[in-house]
Amino acid sequence: MSQKFYITTPIYYVNARPHIGHAYTTLACDTIARRQRLLGADTYFLTGTDEHGQKIERAAEAAGKTPQQFADEVSNEFRAVWERMGLSYDDFIRTTSERHKQGVQALFRQIRDNGFIYKGTYTGQYCVSDELYVDAVGPGATCPDCGRPTETVHEENYFFKLSAFQDKLLELYEQPGFIRPDTRRNEVMAFVRGGLRDLSISRSTFSWGIPVPDDPKHVIYVWLDALANYITALGYGSADTSKFEKYWPADVHMIGKEIVRFHCVYWPAFLMAAGLPLPKSIVAHGWLLFEESKMSKTRGNIVRSETILEVLGADALRYFLLREVVFGQDGTFSFDALVQRYNSDLANGLGNLASRTLTMITRYFKGEVPYPSPARAAADDAIAETARQTIAEAGACFDQYHFSRGLEVAWALLAAVDKYIVENEPWALGEKQDHESRARLATILYTSAEALRIVTALVHPVLPQATAKIWQQLGLGRIEELNLAALEWGQLPLGTKLGKVEAVFPRADKTAVQRMQAMEEEQRTGAVPEAQAVPDAAAKTEVAPVPAAVVPAALIPATAAAVAASAPAKITIDDFAKIELRVGQVKVAERVKGADKLLRLEVDLGTEVRQVLAGIAEAYDPETLVGRKVVIVANLAPRKLRGLESNGMIVAASLEGGKPVLAGFLEDVPVGARLK
Repeated sequence: MSQKFYITTPIYYVNARPHIGHAYTTLACDTIARRQRLLGADTYFLTGTDEHGQKIERAAEAAGKTPQQFADEVSNEFRAVWERMGLSYDDFIRTTSERHKQGVQALFRQIRDNGFIYKGTYTGQYCVSDELYVDAVGPGATCPDCGRPTETVHEENYFFKLSAFQDKLLELYEQPGFIRPDTRRNEVMAFVRGGLRDLSISRSTFSWGIPVPDDPKHVIYVWLDALANYITALGYGSADTSKFEKYWPADVHMIGKEIVRFHCVYWPAFLMAAGLPLPKSIVAHGWLLFEESKMSKTRGNIVRSETILEVLGADALRYFLLREVVFGQDGTFSFDALVQRYNSDLANGLGNLASRTLTMITRYFKGEVPYPSPARAAADDAIAETARQTIAEAGACFDQYHFSRGLEVAWALLAAVDKYIVENEPWALGEKQDHESRARLATILYTSAEALRIVTALVHPVLPQATAKIWQQLGLGRIEELNLAALEWGQLPLGTKLGKVEAVFPRADKTAVQRMQAMEEEQRTGAVPEAQAVPDAAAKTEVAPVPAAVVPAALIPATAAAVAASAPAKITIDDFAKIELRVGQVKVAERVKGADKLLRLEVDLGTEVRQVLAGIAEAYDPETLVGRKVVIVANLAPRKLRGLESNGMIVAASLEGGKPVLAGFLEDVPVGARLK
């Protein structure tokens, strides 16, 4: 029988639409759940929405809706965004559902029957925003958590004997790993050591909540209601408790640091009082800051997940949040940093390695994984050893939720393979037909492809969409069938037929930041300000601001140079028709050893991939070209430069003494289209 693994997000309060702060917690859980499934664990991943309480009742009234209508609309928005992100949760619990209501009432009865609930009267301060009883004195006192004014409450309540669990809770906190990180554990221990007072767990001045069993004029305190979702979703309190018996206790409750007290003090005490097993660990991450403060509806500094999904896709958001932010600490979000990380790590890193390696296998070995030579070089063995170390080190990081470090380790292997390819120049070997060159070429490309497979497997939980595509391009089928626990070097089947090679991370152009900023502004104001208006989302090709498409003669073989040389003179349409100009997309770009001005490009023309040499290295770094669409003179005779064959010419413009500028398009033009 496989090991079970149960992970939960907090359930999100429906007072506002989802934003990337909510997405951060959820995608972290999704990453952990995906990894556990690949490791063979019987995994259950829960998320949902918290829909009761005075704040929801008031928000609904302000919106002119019933609380249920209000909760339905916002809960559906959460689910829609999670579906669009492709999150792999197994259940979505709502606290307004009948199954949850039954479970909460069963938990209340159990705690009451065990002697830990009594009726009394509460007079004091209450923060409606945080649904929190506050140790403060007098009207106008502020909430220590959110800083908002509290309200004075005087009502009959049911109380929970929280004070009876102080010593047991402190003993619980001594267990290694129960609260992570240690900074949160220390905060909780200091709070509990300061003394616990009994907790009011019902309200009688409003009705939007779950009725207290046998006393319907009271509703159950929203935090007892909400925290119980972790067991009600498994069937606690219902006729069928098989899931509860199978998956409880939870292996991980993933939460934001602002709700540590509720999860690490109240929730374990409720479970102890009911005689139920305790969760194995509670992991609290930091805040995601935007404009130097935590995202909130009140501050108006919300960033919507939909904005990033529209422009860059779900994998870009997942990678940025888990790579950029050290999990457990506060992190800063910005659109500029997102696009920079996307281009440097995804487009130029993983995407470029996949494209260049698989394109060369397609070109030189008819799309089949080549058989490496038994005679291996030291450089080949070094890559294999680095890959073995990466499997161990990255795996250990991910197991400890050190996502940023784990990704850093994986990308170090990518960098090592990039360097290995540049130093061994497989494209130069591809120009030769002798047995020794072919054997060496096969070894280099197999080694590169196997390293690509290792990285793809390791980072699949973080980048599920892109890695699934790369896995298929490697000819390996469905990545979800991978046994990650058995991952090791040398498992790439020889002779495997590759799938169709396509770019998984097209490079984001300079308008991506503008587009995301404009979309967010539109969300806030209802209209895009003129100053921030950007081209339509379909126009993804960067436009080169050049006076005319004049081809530098130094870059052109003789036949085309003759045409360019006579540019001032008139030519006939028949002359022009001799030049075949087609749209190509750069799949691979790299410098040519010993040539300061020359780049070697592999350009997809739709029907084939061409190797083209271009003297644009002083104007363009190679990594900026991958994924870019360019104009190619497609009917030039091949020409040798630096021992490499150039089969075509890239079109650029330049002024006297200036650097070349590539021609571009305003609209999204298909690869292979002919210019007329």
